[in-house]
Parts: sequence; structure tokens; C-alpha cells
Amino acid sequence: MSYLVLVRHGQSVWNLEKKFTGWVDVDLTENGKSEAKKAGELINKNNLTIDLYFSSVQLRAKNTLKIIQGELKDNKVPSEAWELNERHYGALTGLNKDEMKIKLGEDKVHQFRRSWDLRPDPLEKQNPYHPCNIEIYKNIPEDKIPSTESLKDTYERVIDFYKKKIEIINDKNILISAHGNSIRALCKYLFNLDNNVISKLEIPTGNPLLIEVNVDRKVLSAKYLDSDRAKDLLVF
Repeated sequence: MSYLVLVRHGQSVWNLEKKFTGWVDVDLTENGKSEAKKAGELINKNNLTIDLYFSSVQLRAKNTLKIIQGELKDNKVPSEAWELNERHYGALTGLNKDEMKIKLGEDKVHQFRRSWDLRPDPLEKQNPYHPCNIEIYKNIPEDKIPSTESLKDTYERVIDFYKKKIEIINDKNILISAHGNSIRALCKYLFNLDNNVISKLEIPTGNPLLIEVNVDRKVLSAKYLDSDRAKDLLVF
């Protein structure tokens, strides 16, 4: 048996400001750093030794992982992959979620956030928040850089990467530091969740999801390590 640990980054600056973040590269708040530290403490408390680390290329996920590794006193070099990035929110990027609820209606905003295959309008490439204008994405092939994404689009890139780079690894404990929607995509695949269930799935920040897998990396069991913060979450 081995383990897959999924961690959504701690609270980011734009989480706090209730902005659609997507591919904009914002950092953690002080609370987010504390959440990441607590995640590391929980992993330590469960006597887990992590063999391999993965994260997105976004600062909030990378710094969450850095803090976790600090708690574990583990200096292994993680693998970074843009395919694990957050979903791109298109023209909603940088806008306040509460203000958009007033402007568009709660139902429409909920559809944009949680529907399976609905994309927001694309973000114009002249916009400074577009990934083509953000330095960390300069090495990504232009045809791979999105201007908007649905959860389905996010699922396809995340799971393609997971199958090619992670699922093939046997007998290793692996930790992935990523984002709400990239982890939702992984959960949909790992737990075979249908489109209605995935729309209701909440991914908490900084609360490691510990998944026990067999030699074929099929799920045997799963639990959140901070059980007090998991009471209202979907039980796997």
C-alpha cells in the first residue's frame, strides 16, 4: 500500500479578497501560511514519509508545499507542472465574486464556478492578467495557454498529466500541492464522481486529503487529516 496526499494551497491574497484568481500568480496570506504549516504538522503527526512531491507552477501552491516540506524537514526537489494549475476563469479573472453575484445573479455565478462544461467569456490577451502576459508561463507552448476554461477543460489537462506522470509510479507516497479545481478534477477521476456530485464538492484550503492506494494506484480509502474541518465536506 502507498499514499497519495492532495493539498489545496492555503488561503491566498485573492481568496481573502474574494476575487476570481485562476492563472494569476498571487501569494499566500499570513493565514494561508499558517494553514500550510498546520498541513505539514498533520502529515508529520500521521508519520507519513513522502517520497515524491508535485505542485503547480503557481506561487500559492509552491509556497504551500515549501512550508509543508519545512515542517517535514524534507528538502527533496519537487516537480512543478503547469497542468496542475488552477482553472482559468476567463473574463471573470480579477473580479469580485460577491459583486458578480449582484451583477449576474447568484445562479449564474454558481454555474460559472461549478458547472462541468460551461466556460466564462475568454479573457482578452491584452489584459495584464492573461497568462501570456505573466512571466512564469513564458515557457508554456502558446497553443496550451488558455483564455478561459470549464471544469471539463481543467479535468482533461490535469488527468492527462496525472496518468502520464503520477499514476504510473508504484509503491511511492506522493504529495500534490495544487488548487481547488485541479484537486476537484483529481477527485472526480480517483473516486469516479459523476458531474452532479463534482459540482457540490468543496475542497478546503490547507487540509490534506490522505488517500490510500493499491499497487495499481486504485483508491482503497480516503480521509481528511483535519477531521474538525471536514464535517460538512463530501465523505469519500
